Amino acid sequence: MLTWEEIANLTAEPGKPAETLMNVVALIARRFGTDVCSAYLLEPDRANLVLAATLGLRPESVGKLRMAVNEGLVGLVAEQVRPVAVEQVKNHPRFKYFSEAGEDAYQSFLGVPLIDRGVLQGVLVVQTVEARVFPEDEIRLLTEAAKRVAPVVSEARTLDRFIAPVQERLWALARNLWWSWDNDSAALFRDLDPSRWRQLNHSPVALLNEYPLDKLEARAAELILHSRINYAYRRLREYQDAERTWGARHAGVLRPRPVAYFSAEFGVHESLPVYSGGLGVLAGDHIKSASDLGIPLVGVGLFYGQGYFRQRLDRDGWQHEEYLETDVNQLAMETAIGKNGRPVVVQVDTHHGPIYAKVWRVKVGRCDLFLLDSDVEGNTPEDREMTSRLYGGDGRVRVHQELLLGVGGLRALKALGITPGVLHLNEGHSGFAVLEAIRQRMEEEGISFETAVPQVAREVVFTTHTPVPAGHDRFDADLIEEHLGPLREALGLSKKSFMALGRENPESDERFCMTVLGLKLSRRANAVSSLHGEVSRAMWTGLFPGKTEDTVPIGHITNGVHAPTWLAPQMFRLYDRHLGTGWHLRSSEAKIWEGIDNVDDGELWETHFNLKSRMIEFVRRRAVTQATHRGESRDVMQQLERVLSPDALTIGFARRFATYKRANLILADIEKIASMVNDPKRPVQFVFAGKAHPLDEPGKRVLQQIAQLMRDPQFSDKFVFVEDYDINVGRHLTQGVDVWLNNPRRPLEASGTSGQKVVLNGGLNLSVLDGWWAEAYDGLNGFAIGSGRTHSDMNVHDSRDGDDLLRVLREEVIPLYYQRDRDGLPRGWIQRMKRTIRTLGWRFNADRMVMDYTLKCYVPAAGGTSSDLRLGL
Repeated sequence: MLTWEEIANLTAEPGKPAETLMNVVALIARRFGTDVCSAYLLEPDRANLVLAATLGLRPESVGKLRMAVNEGLVGLVAEQVRPVAVEQVKNHPRFKYFSEAGEDAYQSFLGVPLIDRGVLQGVLVVQTVEARVFPEDEIRLLTEAAKRVAPVVSEARTLDRFIAPVQERLWALARNLWWSWDNDSAALFRDLDPSRWRQLNHSPVALLNEYPLDKLEARAAELILHSRINYAYRRLREYQDAERTWGARHAGVLRPRPVAYFSAEFGVHESLPVYSGGLGVLAGDHIKSASDLGIPLVGVGLFYGQGYFRQRLDRDGWQHEEYLETDVNQLAMETAIGKNGRPVVVQVDTHHGPIYAKVWRVKVGRCDLFLLDSDVEGNTPEDREMTSRLYGGDGRVRVHQELLLGVGGLRALKALGITPGVLHLNEGHSGFAVLEAIRQRMEEEGISFETAVPQVAREVVFTTHTPVPAGHDRFDADLIEEHLGPLREALGLSKKSFMALGRENPESDERFCMTVLGLKLSRRANAVSSLHGEVSRAMWTGLFPGKTEDTVPIGHITNGVHAPTWLAPQMFRLYDRHLGTGWHLRSSEAKIWEGIDNVDDGELWETHFNLKSRMIEFVRRRAVTQATHRGESRDVMQQLERVLSPDALTIGFARRFATYKRANLILADIEKIASMVNDPKRPVQFVFAGKAHPLDEPGKRVLQQIAQLMRDPQFSDKFVFVEDYDINVGRHLTQGVDVWLNNPRRPLEASGTSGQKVVLNGGLNLSVLDGWWAEAYDGLNGFAIGSGRTHSDMNVHDSRDGDDLLRVLREEVIPLYYQRDRDGLPRGWIQRMKRTIRTLGWRFNADRMVMDYTLKCYVPAAGGTSSDLRLGL
């Protein structure tokens, strides 16, 4: 067997991985007494293998011999990620002869996977002229040898692109979603082919899949991209290897036992469609900030093969849903390899049989996101479809998904060799993870359920996101028993005791509530804004007998947004000039933002105006595309090509079309709003986007009411509805609008984060004092609808807010926007822009949010605090 000393000698001279690989295969051939030893490396697309080094095959085939993972015996090793030994290769159904390699003389074959740090890097192969049976000892020895040389192979793939320098580095960038919040890296892919970049939903993996090596080299040379590619690649490596991070200083206890962040959806980027809206985007921002701060955290979610639905409106403005299969080969993810060196497959038992799931790994900067996928052999057709759609199906599908997310997710981490020190449940969907953690603790320590519960609960953080009763999943007892029965039995609980875990009143016959489960089995629970904390404590007082509403143990950590993701590149450059280079590394500090007052008014306004013009071009382009799909007339097309004016006050509204969000509140007095939008001196225009849940008929009717205004002559040039709201649409709108409108029925907005994205880009909020805005508004950093008072009669409440919205527009927003000086600048408006950036940019920031979670939840939950004096207990 190869020793570490021999490996060290082979790698003594750095910078020559091709030569090192040749030395490796030569040494192995001698040690194992074989005629051939070859190393095949996975190409960056991870769908093909290339011969990188050989002793025995034709030397000229190195770097040229390529094969797909699904062809040949070498491909079989990579596909199954396990050793393959064959005495007579021509008798094997996967045998494929590659004439250019000169391998026709060799009969026997033994291949083993090359795995480094849990990731498949390639295949190591030995062959002999004579037919040969490879005994288990030889297979084991070659497998051990492969383990020792795998780091060398990994280095060859990542540090020296001796096969394809440009391709290799671009693929390394593409397969880590860090590029999605690094403007310079994203620009590399966009510049390769701007048109296809847009058509492929900004997916670098999909784009690179279309570029053969020679075409890619030619395009990079044409655009002089080589130095930019090298620079971006070095920055990614430096980012990944950095040791002096905020997390290293403040959360070292989490390094051996990281946070496991469970969420039903993750909105990291539009090219990975496993999100629907705010909850998922928050989870995406959370994991990105954890990465930037260097906090040990892994995400756990589900892979939805059809994602959330694609939205299309007909000529009547009625929403239709389309579900399209996602091609996994176009996504920046790879099969997760367990600590046993094989692809992770988890099993969750139910009373109707086991459910299996494979696991995908997504790199998000320094963090990993693991997504479970039930579309695997061994599952019933129903179970294979289980994870196909996000928030689709009935209660049976939902309990299936949540069982897989919670129980399967925790088992996947165990198979990966990850032992979390903290379980953070982002909403109740993943609550079953705590039950699995209790079962594992009982099994590992030989203790009872009653003893294990407090031990596990102190490591659980539970975040509730909705004050709307319909937002809390509830399941019938028969569904719970059918799916959770085996887990219940393993916990040693009766049916009644198990159901009591999800009931506010354990003695009742209530349905099983996932939020109740999360609150009962967590030591730390939080809402997502100050007002939401008050609402949540009132909602769940019954769970804590003997406690007054004010002493219910539910706190709050107000949501924030990931600044590098949502900040327009133009604003990023402006901040670089005036806040100082590297400001984004300290964006959660208030003093960093004070420099905004030194920005010239004209420079800030011109930057905003350019972003607004860019957004209008985007809206026009999307509107024309939508009209084309509907088969509209040429007259309609021409009108949409000119819709909206950069000079008009532009108000944006984009969110889920639930009725309590009141998207149509602006239409409370149709004559007044018509007079505003058609004022030739001070016009107002609106851009709307958002999806109604497929089963929400009232929400769809509100959406239709808005969409039909595009056909009303009074509003056709001033109201635009952008279909298929996603991260890309949200990015354009939040970066370009003058005003962001948010008018939910207080207090039903838990937090809301879209308006926080507008803040970063200099837009102003016009909002009901609900969610985050209730604690953000200071009278001069935006505009408020109402005074924060509600009414017991919903109709009175809505009527009063509708009147106040129109009043604020007419008396405050419009006059301030159109009050210009001799330079044409709205000085008063610009001062309000600066104030909103200075007072809110640091507070409603995902870095601040994740720091709060780390210091107030994660480190205490992991037992990492140096002091904790609980006076009065």
